[in-house]
Amino acid sequence: MIPNPLLAGILFLGGVFASPLSDQRPLGHEALSSSAGADTANSAGSQRGLSGRFLHITDLHPDRLYKDGASTSEQVSCHRGEGRAGYFGAEGTECDAPLALINETFRWIENNLKGKIDFVIWTGDSARHDNDLKNPRTPDEVISLNKFVADKFVDTFKHPDAPHTLSIPVIPTLGNNDIMPHNILADGPNKWTKHYLDVWTRFIPEHQRHSFVEGGWFTSEVIPNQLAVISLNTMYFFDSNSAVDGCDDKSEPGYEHMEWLRVQLKILRSRGMKAILIGHVPPARTSSKQNWDETCWQKYTLWVHQYRDVIVGSAYGHMNIDHFMLQDSRKIDIVDDFGASASDVPSEGLSDRIDVQSRSDYLSSLRKDWSDMPSPPDDSSIMEERMGESPPGREVLSQVSKKKKKRKKFFKKIGGPWAERYSVSLVSPSLVPNYFPTLRVVEYNTTGLEGVATWAENSSDLSHELRSHETGGSFDDGYTDDDSADEETPEKNGKKKKEPNFKVPEPPSPSAPPGPAYSNQPLTWLSYTQYFANLTRIYDEMAELESSANTTNQVLEEFDEEIRKNLFSFEAEYDTKDRIYKMDDLTVRSFFKLATRAADNFAAGSEGSDDDDDDDSPAMKKKNRVWRAFLKRAFVKYMSYDELDDIE
Repeated sequence: MIPNPLLAGILFLGGVFASPLSDQRPLGHEALSSSAGADTANSAGSQRGLSGRFLHITDLHPDRLYKDGASTSEQVSCHRGEGRAGYFGAEGTECDAPLALINETFRWIENNLKGKIDFVIWTGDSARHDNDLKNPRTPDEVISLNKFVADKFVDTFKHPDAPHTLSIPVIPTLGNNDIMPHNILADGPNKWTKHYLDVWTRFIPEHQRHSFVEGGWFTSEVIPNQLAVISLNTMYFFDSNSAVDGCDDKSEPGYEHMEWLRVQLKILRSRGMKAILIGHVPPARTSSKQNWDETCWQKYTLWVHQYRDVIVGSAYGHMNIDHFMLQDSRKIDIVDDFGASASDVPSEGLSDRIDVQSRSDYLSSLRKDWSDMPSPPDDSSIMEERMGESPPGREVLSQVSKKKKKRKKFFKKIGGPWAERYSVSLVSPSLVPNYFPTLRVVEYNTTGLEGVATWAENSSDLSHELRSHETGGSFDDGYTDDDSADEETPEKNGKKKKEPNFKVPEPPSPSAPPGPAYSNQPLTWLSYTQYFANLTRIYDEMAELESSANTTNQVLEEFDEEIRKNLFSFEAEYDTKDRIYKMDDLTVRSFFKLATRAADNFAAGSEGSDDDDDDDSPAMKKKNRVWRAFLKRAFVKYMSYDELDDIE
């Protein structure tokens, strides 16, 4: 039951209700300790219950041509010449990832995360960029690199009792560099969807394979009868894909994809299940950057708003910077009662550039959008009654009434006490070291799920179970124009509204409680820990150890290999519960609160400090510490505060 507005205001602006998590332990620095005991966890395989965590990895960009010690100039891409390209990658450059980085990353995952996570989302770009004119990519190379990464997942998460099967589900999605030419993907079925069906055959459920060949999208039930991950093919939404034209015309694959997504969400709602949406290219939409065709952004924002009782969260990659974005349902103008003005639509989109300046401009425009969001009312104490004191006078009661009115007005602006006007998309930074290599581990609420069957325990029976609920593998199989007769456009003032050329999803039932993206409950995302490999520090330590070795060159080469393996590691960069972000959970209202804090322009000295705030000079104290930390983390701690100070 939703609390009354005053109580809800206290929850929104102060502490957030949380279900008990006595059986859950956060995954923090303990994952970085010795892997003693990991064998026990690994051997448990499917017999363990849910851990309440999953891994997000994105933008690996393996490159077999990468050469240790090569030039990092853009023309040679760390393929030749002499320069500072390091053994595990050239941090802070546009070079792709050496196979050594991929190999050691999966070794670290196996030693530190296997047995401690329930599933993996892998959000695309597992082939090198086509930047080297002397060594252009080939289709066979693109497929081969993706197969190399897919085999790494299979080897890492193979079932201890059945080496040819997985112990947990891995859900991939197509990236804009997983096809040729990059960015360009025509309507399916096509050679790429057929190739990836073969490469990802162990990841795509059998009953979803026809759907995948048709359009490169599929659904995987990662917790049977509880949670599904929907892998979107964002190439059909991507504004840079000149082979398609948005999501408005019924002949376009983007239109078909959105209809397929609507049907999947409708089925999950009918089954009482929840969903995570994943994709490669995120739905960025600011004055300086628009990733998706506007018609696709409009439908997506409408879909996630109408299915806010089903969707737990969404996760993307592609942009290589760590951040989040809020979709505002009031900017929907494709159906009545959502009405955005023309000024809400970005006037132009930037090209798919990846330089620091374009990313800085984008982050600045993101902050500008946050500053335009409704501001929470003053949350200072209204009144304090003490035992023995006389009842409050008229002046105090008047102040109480005014504050209640302000809070009610604020809730109306943000879609109620749970901020249901908005939805959130999380963007994880990349493994390829444009800055530093990264991984993300998300923790979610498992309260009440202690006895449910895991994916591995139920995998033998899952295919039959799903087929009994599924409309069919493809959009046409089981779908008709009458499949949503209950989703007619409502009438207003006795007149039927003008109907759009698509079916508008039904919103949640008026009696339904807020979904897990809005209120902490089973499957709600609670926090994430961002891990990174500080290659600069690793290389410094390698050089120091090598210089102190008194050995022959042959022995030194063997010594180097051992040093590299021992020194490479991921460490916790930050977690969302720290003293800067202070997020009680990852609900939409928590991100709304963080965004408004980051957008605030006054000196935020009261926000506290952590390792990110190591400069307490008077000049730094005048900066908004939340915004400074957000920027530092966006670039994975690679850039100094001096380099970030000009980003407003």
